[in-house]
Amino acid sequence: MSAAAAPASSDLGAREAALFDRLRALPSLIVAYSGGVDSAYLAWAATQVLGSRALCVTADSASYPERHRAMALAVARDFHLQHEVIRTGELERAAYRANAPDRCYHCKTELYSQLAALTAARGFAAVADGSNADDRGDYRPGRRAAREFGVISPLDEAGLTKSDIRQLSHVAGLPTWDEPASACLSSRIPYFSEVTEAKLRVIEQAEDALRGLGFRVLRVRHHGDVARLEIGRDEMPRMLDPDIAAAADVALRALGFKHVALDLRGYRLGSLNEGLKLKVV
Repeated sequence: MSAAAAPASSDLGAREAALFDRLRALPSLIVAYSGGVDSAYLAWAATQVLGSRALCVTADSASYPERHRAMALAVARDFHLQHEVIRTGELERAAYRANAPDRCYHCKTELYSQLAALTAARGFAAVADGSNADDRGDYRPGRRAAREFGVISPLDEAGLTKSDIRQLSHVAGLPTWDEPASACLSSRIPYFSEVTEAKLRVIEQAEDALRGLGFRVLRVRHHGDVARLEIGRDEMPRMLDPDIAAAADVALRALGFKHVALDLRGYRLGSLNEGLKLKVV
């Protein structure tokens, strides 16, 4: 699908045009590309505009789910992105493992320090992330790290929201257009509970087990020996089916959880922030 494909509305078309104009103004660009909805669309758009002058870089680490890695690789292959994978070591940072509310700051500092070095070594003009206009009001300490490293956010600058990006991704033929919201596996661990590789692996296996039962929008929150399940509201009735509930319970207990609890409020973005008084940065 070409970059000229018509979006759903004139207003959306104007925002998409603003994005492409912003990208055209750059001599070259590194895109921090996780393979999620936002970064996949930005990677596609940057490639449409800049061709080989756009490099899409995926950070691989213990907190990066295998299913996201597979999606990132598939989109890069199918849409001819110039793509590289680097290994980041956020788990080696004590401040990251300590899991205070600014955990993402330390993760992004690790990522952007590596991308800054790559930018300098290869002569790229800038690094971009996939932040969108909806992210402005959310608590995202990673954006502080982005500012410190001079990372730009072309989707946000163009005023593109998550809904906009889904629509434009659909037009572009990107399979990520209707992917559920994604976040690193560490986001499933309550603040001030240490992030360990062992916990991350259990969380990933638990969420894979629930997907195997047919659930799509979900989080497994790791509360020690308790797994708190957040399920999309439209999928909650299936989890209340006795056979499905029993299968989920068996699967997660096999991973070491002693109790499996269903959060009756269902999945909601940033639920671990609910008990904190946070300043948006």
